[in-house]
Amino acid sequence: MTFAPLPETAAWRHVTARTGFEVAYFRPHEGGHRIEGCTTAVEDGRTWAVDYTIEVDTSWTTRLARVTSRTVTGTRRTFLESDGRGRWQVDGSPAPDLDGCLDVDLESSAVTNTLPVHRLRLATGSGAPAPAAYVRALDLSAERLDQHYTRAGDDTYDYAAPVFEVACRLHYDPSALILDYPGLATRAL
Repeated sequence: MTFAPLPETAAWRHVTARTGFEVAYFRPHEGGHRIEGCTTAVEDGRTWAVDYTIEVDTSWTTRLARVTSRTVTGTRRTFLESDGRGRWQVDGSPAPDLDGCLDVDLESSAVTNTLPVHRLRLATGSGAPAPAAYVRALDLSAERLDQHYTRAGDDTYDYAAPVFEVACRLHYDPSALILDYPGLATRAL
């Protein structure tokens, strides 16, 4: 399976769950990719801004994520690093509860749903678990998120995250970037 090259930039509008916007930039990095972005939102009467840098290797396995969050309580930073085989460190300390995760998923971001799609390269009708190191927007805590992707068509995937009681159909562009994540985000550019 081959995806179209990534654009230099993309943007999403947050919908329903929160009001806000995300902008991301894509650059080649050591055979893989670096994704740099920012997302801002108002959610449940609280505001936040999250800046991130994510690096993936040639197989689209997440190798690191630097995340900074700004809220009324101040600025927080966290650094996640993976050995590429599913072992993680968070801020320099081992995080065994994330063992087996090959992707990072930022609560604040629509773009992170492209990581497992690129990494898994599923054939139509095939599905696979894609547990991720899930980083919360407000406090940047990291936890395991069990999720599953099934390729429903050329540009659609059925997505499930049971802990959040989420099951929906995600629509992607030819570069495997989200166009529509029902209740969360739509592509603006």
